[in-house]
Amino acid sequence: MLLRQLEYLVALARERHFARAADSCYVSQPTLSEGLRKLETELGVSLVRRDRKFEGLTPEGERIVVWAQRILADRDALQDEAVAIRSGLSGQLRVGAVPTAVTAVSLLTEPFCAQHPLTTVQVQTDLRSSEVLEKLQSYEIDAGITYFSEEMDRRFAFVPLYREKYVLLTPHTLGAARLSQATWEEAARQPLCLLVPVMQGRRVLDSVFEEIGTPVRPRVETDSIASLFAHVKTGRWASIVPHTWLHVFGVPTGMRAVPLVQPIRTARMGLVAAKRDVASVMARAFIEVAERSEMAATLERLPDRTA
Repeated sequence: MLLRQLEYLVALARERHFARAADSCYVSQPTLSEGLRKLETELGVSLVRRDRKFEGLTPEGERIVVWAQRILADRDALQDEAVAIRSGLSGQLRVGAVPTAVTAVSLLTEPFCAQHPLTTVQVQTDLRSSEVLEKLQSYEIDAGITYFSEEMDRRFAFVPLYREKYVLLTPHTLGAARLSQATWEEAARQPLCLLVPVMQGRRVLDSVFEEIGTPVRPRVETDSIASLFAHVKTGRWASIVPHTWLHVFGVPTGMRAVPLVQPIRTARMGLVAAKRDVASVMARAFIEVAERSEMAATLERLPDRTA
C-alpha cells in the first residue's frame, strides 16, 4: 500500500493536477486523494497544499517526493534486474535528448535493440540540456544525450560520443552558396533563422559570435531543427545547423552546407546518466552500447556539401 501511495505522490508532483495524476495511475481522483491523505497520516506531515485545485506541494512534500522517486526507481530496478537474470533484458529504455542530438540517437538505439530484442525504447526529444539532467535526477529517464557542461558534477556519469560541428546551411539563392567555406563573421551577415536563445545549441553559437565581436540578429527564431531546414528551403533564410543532421537528411535539394571556419568550433556531446549506488539495468546496458559506439567516425562521413 505504501508504494502505491508513493506512486500517487510522484504522479501528482509530475502532472501538477489531481485529475491528470489519477488518470496516469489508472485510479479515480477520490482514490488518489484518499491515498495521499493516508500517506500524510502515516508520515505525520502535510504533503499537498489543497484548495479547489492543486496548489503545489508543501516544503515537506517537496522533500518527501524525492525519496518517493528514489524508492520507486529502486523497486523498478530490482524488478528489471530479476527479469534480466531469468530471461535476459526486457522492458522499456527511456532516453532524453536535446534537439541537436536527435538524429544521433538512432546510432545507439539500433545496436541496443539488436543486442536486447525483448526491450523497447522511448525517446523524448526537444529537451533543454538542463531538462535532461532534471529528468535523470527525478528518475523520469534512464539516460540522456546532451552537451557536456560543468553542471555534470559527481551526480552524473558522462560517456563522450562525438564533437558537434557546425555548417552554414544556405539556399542556392543566397551569395553564401558560392563559398567553399564561410567565416562566422560572414555567416552573421546572412538573413539567419536560428534556434531560440534559451536552447543550449543556440547558446553555443552566441558564444562564438560574442568571441569574434560580431552581434547576430536572426530574422526568425524557432525551437525546432526541422523548422530551420524548412525555412532555409523557402530560399529567403540561411541557418547554422549541427552537422549530425546531414547524416540523416543529407543536403536537401536547392541548398548547400558550407563548413564554418575562423574559428572552427565544436561542442562535446555524449551520453549522460545519473550516478546511483546501484545503476538500473537499462542504464548499464545502454552505457555499455555507448562505450562501444563508433558514432564519431560514422558522423564524420558526411554527404557532399552540394545539392
